[in-house]
Amino acid sequence: MELLSEHIELVGYSAAFLTTIAFLPQAIQSWRTRDLSGISLGMYSLFTVGVGLWLVYGWIIEKWPLILANALTFALALSILILKIRSKQISFK
Repeated sequence: MELLSEHIELVGYSAAFLTTIAFLPQAIQSWRTRDLSGISLGMYSLFTVGVGLWLVYGWIIEKWPLILANALTFALALSILILKIRSKQISFK
């Protein structure tokens, strides 16, 4: 079975949309409640760096589904990571 490049791009954009939109409720909940007790700082740090690397990879190979999805997910993940770090700093004071 041979796929047309348009079909391959559609798969990429669909995957990018679904994985990014799935992340949105966690981000919204974190912003609203500021309750990040169930989020691991280590895991979120690794996740955010990993998404950042996927973004760089997408940029290098010039694939817009990777660039768009990972840019948005990176921004969301980074905002949650910053909230988590700030909440840790507050708890130490």
